[in-house]
Amino acid sequence: MPLNTIALELVPPNLDRGPDHVRDEAHKIVALAAKSGMSGRIGHIMIPGMIEEEGDRPVEMQPKMDVLDYWTDLRTGLDGVRALCTQVTAFHDEVALRARLTDLNAAGFDGVIFVGVPRTMNDGDGNGVAPADAMAKFDELVTHRGVILIPTREAEQDRFDVKCAKGATFGMTQLLYSDAITGFLSDFARTSPHRPEILLSFGFVPKMEGRVGLIDWLIRDAGNETVAREQAFVRKLATSDPDTKRRLLVDLYEKIIDGVADLGFPLSVHFEAPYGVSGPAFDTFAEMLAYWSP
Repeated sequence: MPLNTIALELVPPNLDRGPDHVRDEAHKIVALAAKSGMSGRIGHIMIPGMIEEEGDRPVEMQPKMDVLDYWTDLRTGLDGVRALCTQVTAFHDEVALRARLTDLNAAGFDGVIFVGVPRTMNDGDGNGVAPADAMAKFDELVTHRGVILIPTREAEQDRFDVKCAKGATFGMTQLLYSDAITGFLSDFARTSPHRPEILLSFGFVPKMEGRVGLIDWLIRDAGNETVAREQAFVRKLATSDPDTKRRLLVDLYEKIIDGVADLGFPLSVHFEAPYGVSGPAFDTFAEMLAYWSP
C-alpha cells in the first residue's frame, strides 16, 4: 500500500537545545497548522539523519539529536502523526543496520529512505551496506523502503530503475525548483515497468536564502545547466515579495502536479522549510494543497 501522505520535514535540533525545545517545536507545528488550515492534514514527519558533509556547508553542522531521540520527544505533541526518516547505510554493517531498523520500527517509523555516502565520497565507499543492497536485504523488516530521486542528475534513470528492481517502494525527490521531474517520470514510465510511489518535495525559500545560500548549496551540481536555472529561480524567490513568492511556488506546484498526475505513479508530497517552519511557509503549503492533495 502507498504511503499516500503529506510529509513535513523537521531537522533534528542541535544537542544543546534539549527536550523542552523539541516540545516547543511540536506546539509550534500544531499552531501553524491550525492557523493555515492544515490541522489534521500532516500524516508524517520526515526526519533526516544528519551526517557531516563538505566543509563549505553554508550553515555549520553542530552535533544533532539522534533521529530516534528526536522523534520520541516530538511525537508526544503530534497526535496521530507518524514518522519517516533517512538512514545512511554506508557506515553500518548488516548486523548494526538491522538493529537500527528494528529500533526505528519499534518507535513508529513507517518508512525509511536509504541514503548513500556524502558528495565528497564515491558510490560504493564506506564499509557498510550500499542503499540498493539494503533494500533487498531488509525487505521483510521495512515495508516502505525509499530512495532519494534527483531528476536532474546524470544517469538517474538507470540508477532509479536499479533501485526499484532491488526493492525500493518509493522515491523522495530532491527539492524541486523546476518541472524537470515531469520529463523524468514521463521517460521512466515509458522505459521501466516499475511504478514506485513518488514523494514530490517542495521547499519554502525565505529572504534569508539570499544571504546564506543553504538551498543553493543543497541542490548544486557543478556544470549542470538545468540545476543552474533552478538556482537562479531560488535566488529570484529569495528576493521576491511574499505574494509574488507564494504565487511562483504555487504555480510550479500546479505545473508539476499537472505533468505527473496521470503517469501511473502513486503520489505524496513532502514539504521542507530549510531555515525553519514559519507562517509564510505553512500558508504557501496550504495553498499548494488547495490545488491538489494526496
